[in-house]
Parts: sequence; C-alpha cells; structure tokens
Amino acid sequence: MSKFQEIDDPRRAWLIRALSTGLLAAGSDALWAQSLLGNKPAKLPAGQSIFSATSDVQVNNQPADQNTVIKPGDTVQTGPNGQAVFAVGTHAMILRGGSTLVIQEAARVRESTSSALISGLQLLTGKLLSVSRNSPMTVRTSTATVGIRGTGFYIEADPEQTYFCTCYGTTEVQATEDPESREKITAVHHDRPLYIVKDGGAGRNIRAAPFVNHTDPELALIETIVGRTVPFVFGKDAYSGPRKSY
Repeated sequence: MSKFQEIDDPRRAWLIRALSTGLLAAGSDALWAQSLLGNKPAKLPAGQSIFSATSDVQVNNQPADQNTVIKPGDTVQTGPNGQAVFAVGTHAMILRGGSTLVIQEAARVRESTSSALISGLQLLTGKLLSVSRNSPMTVRTSTATVGIRGTGFYIEADPEQTYFCTCYGTTEVQATEDPESREKITAVHHDRPLYIVKDGGAGRNIRAAPFVNHTDPELALIETIVGRTVPFVFGKDAYSGPRKSY
C-alpha cells in the first residue's frame, strides 16, 4: 500500500468506519467535529485562528493553543500524531500530523495598510486540506507549483512526489522543474486527483492518482469555521473515506 493511501490518524480511521457503517448520517459535519475534535463547528469569532489543535502543534516554534493567532508570515508545524484546524482570514485549513506549512505574506496594498494577505502556501512536508474563495494564491511543494483561484484542495508532499486533489473550483498544476508538465483543472467534486513527480521526463511529470485521505465532512467543517458551506450537496453516496480509484 502506498503511504498516500494510509490513514495516519486513528481518530480519522474511526470516523471513516463510522461513516461507512452508517453510525453517522451523511453530511453530519457537526457530529464529526464533536466526536473527533470535541468542539461544535461554527464560524470562529473575530481574533480567533484555531478551532482545534493537539498538544504537539507549534506556530513559529512555539506551542500553540486556541488563543494562538496565526497570520501570514507564520510557520505551522505538527508532530507525528498532531493535527491543527485553523483559519487565516478567509482561508481555512486542516494540517495533519508530521507537517510543516509556511504561510507566505503578500505585499501590502498600501504602506499604511496594517493587515496583510496570503500570497501562497509552502508545504515543506506533510498533508493539508484547505478551502478559500475569491483569494488567488500559489501553493508550492518540492515537486509542484499550483495556482489556486479560490477553491477547496487537498495536498500531500514529500521530497519525491506530490499528491493533489482539486476538491472543487479551478486550479493550475505544474511540475516545479518541468514547465511542460502542466494542467488546468476545473472540478465540481474531486474530479481529477493527480500525482506530480520529478522523474517522469519532460511533459510526463503529472499523472492520474486515486482519491485518498480526505472527506466531505472535513471540507464542510473548515468551510463552517469561516462562515461558508461546501458548494455541493451531501447525497446517500457522499464520499466519506479514502478511495482507491476513480
């Protein structure tokens, strides 16, 4: 089994089993969050960044808790069994265990402007689920550069390859070291997951991938903490666990 197909968090494994056996109703993101994280999902109050964080989450090398503010320019790290659910402005994210994420700061619109925007995300290693709307940015890993146009996406990064799923919206995916390997993806509901590798040869570094390691209830949760809903309707066959093919 590929490491991209493993469920590395026992709590997520329990959730997926519960969903697949009908213990939780489809679309029950409130129950999902309460059972998995201990909190009822709602839009975060002004000034709060973190919805939930385990004890081995750090922001700028300092232990994080629900009082920690995460902003552009910060680096968020999770321990092997850690997880952080948080928002930066209108962007919301789940950063899984063993991850390092750099939140890159955009140039200020005017020198007198005290706030800054996200220009991009750099996932040095690990796994990230993220949602945004009308907020273009660039996501980078060791093998991929992805233009985000305001969408939901899931990404896993290691030194040799990147897994990337456009959950909904439009993205532009390119192999970092091979401009000939490039695709524009427009997805409604996880339509074309990809691997982006570095050793496939010119024009052949983007490949079809299975659908793994993220769920619709997780997307619903992070949309909720920034006051939005997912742009699809949960059905009887709503995706609720890793898929091996598509």
